[in-house]
Amino acid sequence: MTNNKKILIAGVGNVLHGDDGFGVAVANVLMKRGGLPASAKVIETGIGGMSLVQELMYGYGLLVILDAYKRGGTPGQLYQLEPVLPDISGLTSGEKRDYFADTHYATPMRALGLLAHVAALPNMIRIIGCEPEEALDLRIGLSPPVEAAVEGAAAMVMTLVTRYDQHGLEDAAAI
Repeated sequence: MTNNKKILIAGVGNVLHGDDGFGVAVANVLMKRGGLPASAKVIETGIGGMSLVQELMYGYGLLVILDAYKRGGTPGQLYQLEPVLPDISGLTSGEKRDYFADTHYATPMRALGLLAHVAALPNMIRIIGCEPEEALDLRIGLSPPVEAAVEGAAAMVMTLVTRYDQHGLEDAAAI
């Protein structure tokens, strides 16, 4: 675990798959809007998990992942979640190699699993997710309910990172 207050906000997803581009859309809004604490950095990783791992190697105290997140709720519904990394401790070294083999298409959880094996994870990790409206078919653009949720997600991120920046881990975790 790292003890610094640096914040990474990572928009993930595939903009060629409709609502899967939600995380990228929120990241773009945050980059254009500004107003984030100086300790915060916003990146857009697309579907490449390795760029997330590489950036996290610089050490961050808070990671906020923005992503489409299917949980069976109402399209456009926002979630703030604390991820649970898969336990791969029982895998042999060959099985671990196979698990991490295709890091260009790694999910955020796989990328974080890899990071846990090569460096320190941030103290706090949160996912701001949005329920997609449709199957993630080949299509550019978000569905109307997901598009409408982008601003709300950006507001959630602003609240979380501002509280973390000003008050630290304990206060931000209460959100």
